[in-house]
Amino acid sequence: MVKHFLERYLSYTPDSVDRNLSEALNLMTQNLRTYTLNQLRDSDTVGKITEDHIISNFEIRSIEQVKTAPWTYLAFGVKEVHQVRKGTEVTDRIVGRYTVRLVEDRRTDDNPSGLLVGEYKEQQMVGDRESGLVQHSNLETVAPDPQP
Repeated sequence: MVKHFLERYLSYTPDSVDRNLSEALNLMTQNLRTYTLNQLRDSDTVGKITEDHIISNFEIRSIEQVKTAPWTYLAFGVKEVHQVRKGTEVTDRIVGRYTVRLVEDRRTDDNPSGLLVGEYKEQQMVGDRESGLVQHSNLETVAPDPQP
């Protein structure tokens, strides 16, 4: 449940942002959904993602249960955000800590697990930005054989 929520909430493209955020919002309790929806609306998040062609890829590194708090999980992940600003591609890599607290609800066809996200917090741990002319490739560089 935690993994599914974080992947929907933090990964998107201009074409998938409406669907992904809608799925993430449907996994929240009513009060968290209302609060989050108001925050998204006030900051025009979806409009900015669409207009600026922002792509966010999120990869979870680990998820662990918080021993002192029932139904609370701590996830660590890397969010890579790509966008073009003034003709230059800018990539932000953000290592974050995400706290997700689940609450039990009754099971329904729409919510077969009976769990909802009751609380969500995001804390940036490390972040860096790449811009300019540097381009990365997955191709290996082969060094010439040394002469004897």
